[in-house]
Amino acid sequence: MTRMQVCLVTLGDPATLSGGYLYHRRMAEAAPRNDAFVSFVSFPDIPFPLPAMAGRSVAKRASLSDVVVLDSIAACYASIWVRRVGARAPVVAMLHQTPGGIDHGRARRWITARLDLLAYAGVTRLFVASESLKAAVVELGVAGDDIVVVPPGRDVATGVARAPIDLRASRRIAVLCVGNWVPKKGMLDALEALAALPDEMVTLHLVGDERWGSRYGRSVADRVARPDLNRRVVRHGPVSREEVASLYRSADAFLLPSSMEAYGTAFGEALAEGLPVIGYRAGNLPYLADHEKEGLLAEPGDIGALSQFLARVAEDDDFRLESGRAAKRRAQSFPTWDMTAAAFFAGLRRIVGDHA
Repeated sequence: MTRMQVCLVTLGDPATLSGGYLYHRRMAEAAPRNDAFVSFVSFPDIPFPLPAMAGRSVAKRASLSDVVVLDSIAACYASIWVRRVGARAPVVAMLHQTPGGIDHGRARRWITARLDLLAYAGVTRLFVASESLKAAVVELGVAGDDIVVVPPGRDVATGVARAPIDLRASRRIAVLCVGNWVPKKGMLDALEALAALPDEMVTLHLVGDERWGSRYGRSVADRVARPDLNRRVVRHGPVSREEVASLYRSADAFLLPSSMEAYGTAFGEALAEGLPVIGYRAGNLPYLADHEKEGLLAEPGDIGALSQFLARVAEDDDFRLESGRAAKRRAQSFPTWDMTAAAFFAGLRRIVGDHA
């Protein structure tokens, strides 16, 4: 079988710490096992709309491959040349966010959404990371038959056999929170929920990019430093896959009050490791876990409920253990990264064959 050449077009550094970029790096790593090779071409990560000025160069490099995969984060900059490149090599959009994105103001989202949809109208097929994202895109008028769901893998790292480490620090339970310090992840909500509990109840471990340059990141750091939290919150920052796998396996529960998640890779990882999950009934989480079964889901913005749920998981050992077992069972229905890669590359190969 001829090795398929895949060009993945994204924005900025492919090593960026986020779920979408992780997905693409995983695909690149798995490509040789699927008779494929993935190269990255990036628009420069500079203020909107300036990256579009690199469109000619990006298009020229991308069109040399057998198939082009357009990352949703870069779709708005590619809308002008998608059809032109598609005449030479099929273009597939890989969506990790709804058109318009989720990290911008209203005016920017409105403009970006229209550019995104213009780009998607010119691609051969749309791959999306979750059923909830597919439903959101269909609502915007994209035909469901043109959309293929290829969710992320549930496994963090293979071959990690470290003995569990003590994360509780003499408190009842240790709770893990994996996510970058950006508003949509709800780190401040998590901290306020913790602050409402007695000191001896929960030790919270934060893993992710702390983004010191952002106002929100500074607010999170300032809140952690206050006397009511600084002894019961542990900051790990970005860590390796092996380290985060060890943290999952040593924690008692998982907390991430995200307001928007196209999939929620960290939730899938936590469930696979047998951790009951606590979060908001938002984004894709209701597709991954049921309230009172694999975890506890609050209405978005209800910090009081998050605090009550943390207390319940800490005090009710039977519930914590049973929901953890249910979480592990539920996660068996999620794909591993090898399964995701097999579906991803098989889908691309069919498109390449049809195009030829």
